[in-house]
This record gives sequence, structure tokens and C-alpha cells, in this order.
Amino acid sequence: MTDREEELGASLFGRTLDLMEDDPLEEFFALNMGDFISEYLISEDLANKIGKNAKNKSEKLKSQLRELISIYSLDKTLCVLGFSSQEEYVVYNSIAKTLTQILDVDACHIYLTEDFTKGLNFENKLLGLVGSSIEFDEDMYAKKLGYTKGDKSIVVQAFEEVEKVQIKDISEIQNFTPIYELKEFDVKSLAVVPIHNNAHVVGVIVIENYKEKTIKRPYMNLLETIGRLFGTSMHLQKVIENTEFMLADEDITPEELQHIRADLTALIGDLGTQQQAFVEKLAKAVDEKGQYKVAHSQKTADLSKKLCKKLGLNEKTTDLVYYAGLLQNIGKITLPESLFTNKGKLSKEEWEKLQNHPNVGVNLLMNINFLSEVIPYIHYHKERWDGKGEPEGLKGNSIPFGSRIIAVADAYTAMTSDRSYRDAMTSEEALKIIKEEAGVKWDPDVVNVLFEVV
Repeated sequence: MTDREEELGASLFGRTLDLMEDDPLEEFFALNMGDFISEYLISEDLANKIGKNAKNKSEKLKSQLRELISIYSLDKTLCVLGFSSQEEYVVYNSIAKTLTQILDVDACHIYLTEDFTKGLNFENKLLGLVGSSIEFDEDMYAKKLGYTKGDKSIVVQAFEEVEKVQIKDISEIQNFTPIYELKEFDVKSLAVVPIHNNAHVVGVIVIENYKEKTIKRPYMNLLETIGRLFGTSMHLQKVIENTEFMLADEDITPEELQHIRADLTALIGDLGTQQQAFVEKLAKAVDEKGQYKVAHSQKTADLSKKLCKKLGLNEKTTDLVYYAGLLQNIGKITLPESLFTNKGKLSKEEWEKLQNHPNVGVNLLMNINFLSEVIPYIHYHKERWDGKGEPEGLKGNSIPFGSRIIAVADAYTAMTSDRSYRDAMTSEEALKIIKEEAGVKWDPDVVNVLFEVV
């Protein structure tokens, strides 16, 4: 990694080409989740810390802005700006392939505006193709695929109107012109979601199927959230670039600096909101793929939070356990739905895929900086009190407390929920089973608190 690459914020992608075939999800999550830490917003303590040596108001404001820029730099939010070569843009192919896995669709394409395609020449196109799940025999970017302003296309329409579009049967509309290189002559249904924040649209995500198919609501909600998260992150980086330029202006006024600070902190707040929404929508998509008839992950998270409060844990730990509860089955998002609808005997390969899903989830979370502290809770939530669990065979109090809490909450929620292969147990039936296995599978103290909470 050269100094120039680090300066451009490309350090996260040194492994992209190696990971694309084995685990494109790792790069995807490294891209879109930032290190959002709410206390880094301009608080009184922070203002005092970085402003106590300032000689005047302008210097104090500049110090605050530099502090924010250092916190929300490219390598901590969305490291997809500053690319200068086609090799760096290949990460978008990884994202596109990941989305086809998550959404159970046939193809995905990502288009961005000229402002976000530096290093690629799309010859004044409105939208240029930067990523695709389709395999190309030759250089994808040499084809300069994309859309021009004024094109009568459903893709351009979704971009200009900043509105999602979902078409179950392409033959029913006239404004779809298939692109031969993207195998779009085979497309039967599609969805287009803008990449945007509240004020700016920077591109679109196009999802395609080769048969008539409607994307399920939880998957569509997740896709929309990803579009907003990407859009917010990318616009934040543009504002940071502009802020750095303006900080070099010696004639800038305090009023202008205050305006910049207001824009920057508002975007940071939006980023945090979108990150939380992403986690929640991801959890619902996992539940949908797992064939739960209720929001299993949300119920597990809510029950985990109640157990934490009853156990007297502090607010930060409670929040981490809550997020871990939401995401404890995150690895399932990459598995085909057929594994969860299969009521017969699973093959050895299918069984191994299901058994290994917690490890897949950990790989994803390692790249979501602001959630990194929940990793141990998720990684060990399949351990057993008697030491006969997975993945490490930890026993008793050596299992992280958060993992023990989630394990009990997950078990109770699963038992009392309808599944594709059985009806829900009553609360009494579930509690009886859990009580019988306290000290074997589950922490007896957590089980006792479960009785109080339920």
C-alpha cells in the first residue's frame, strides 16, 4: 500500500481481489458501515478540549471542524472516494455480488454520477456503471456503459425522481431498453433504488431477475436503507472534501465556519440514524430468510435488553447486547431460502452451511467498526454452560455474559414462535424446557431472571 493509496482512503481494499471469490460480504460491510460514535458530535466537553487554546472564534471553529474531519475520515465511514484507477473500482463488483446473495436475485448493477466516478471516463453520461454481478470476459469499464440525461429509461426515471421502482413484468412497460453486455435481454422483472440522502442523489442500484418475481418487502426495505446509507456516507465525504478546502481559506468568516459545522454535524447525525436503520432492516431480512413468522431477531433483542436491565447491567453493555441480539443470526443472510423451507432431511453440505452461520456473521461484523464490540457476544452465543457448545467449547462463566443472555433470549423466542415446520410452544412449555436445561445448556442465573421477566 503506497502513501498515495492511503491518502486516497483505499487502505480497506488492499485485499479486495482476494476476497471477492471467497467472501464478498467482508468487503461490502467494510465499505458501508462507519465508526459512528455519538459522543464525537460537538459536545461541550469536546468544544472545550479543542478550543481552550484558540485565540479567536475562527480558530476555535476551525479546530472543531478539523476534529470532526479526523473522526469521519475516509477510512472510518465510506472509503469509496478518491479512486483513480479501474482496479480500485472493482470493489463495487463485490458489493453487487453480495446484494444478489442477500436478496436472492439474479443480477445487480450499480451506477454513480460523474462526481463519484473520478478515474473513469463515461463521456458525459448521467450515470456510469461502476459495479456489476455479471462476469465480463473483458474490461467492463472500457465499454463505458451507462445512461445519458434524457434517456427514456426506467433507471433514469428512478434516479431523477428519487423514487424506488419495482416492475414485476418488464413486458408491461415501454421505457426499458436492455443493455446487451449486461444480459438484460433475459430480464423479466427488476427494481431500481436510488442511492441518496435527504438532499442529494448520487446513483442507483438496479436489481434484476430472469423470471417474473417480486422482491419481498423486508429485502426491499433493506435495499432502500443501503441506498440511503451509501448516499449519506458519500455526501458526507464530499462535504468533508469541501470543508478541507475552505479551511485553507484565510479570509473565511466565523459565520461561514458555523454554517459548515452545522452541515457537517447534521450529516454525521444522519449517518448514525442510517447505520441503526441498516442494522434493524438487516435483522428483519435475516428473519425473512430464516422463515420466522414473527420478527425473531427483534424479539430476541428486546428480551435480551429486558434481561440486561433486570440483571442491573450498565446502559452501554445493554445496548451492545441489544445489537448482538438483533444480529445473532446474521450469517443466515447469505444462505439460500431453500435451506430454511426444506422440511425433509438436509444434505451434509446443507447442514454444514447452517451449522457454520455464526462464523459467517462474525466475519461480517468485524468490518462494521461501530459494532465491533458485539462480536464476542455473537461469536459465543452458541456455547453451552456445560462446555459442549460451539465454536470453542467454552464453559460456565468463561462464556461472555452477553452471549449467555442472548442464548437464553434466543431459545425462548424461538420456542414460542411459529416456524415453517412446527407451531409455537406456549410460554409455559418453553419455560419448562429451559428450566430443565439450566446448568446444562444455559446459565442458571440468566434462566432465573427470564422467569421474572416473562
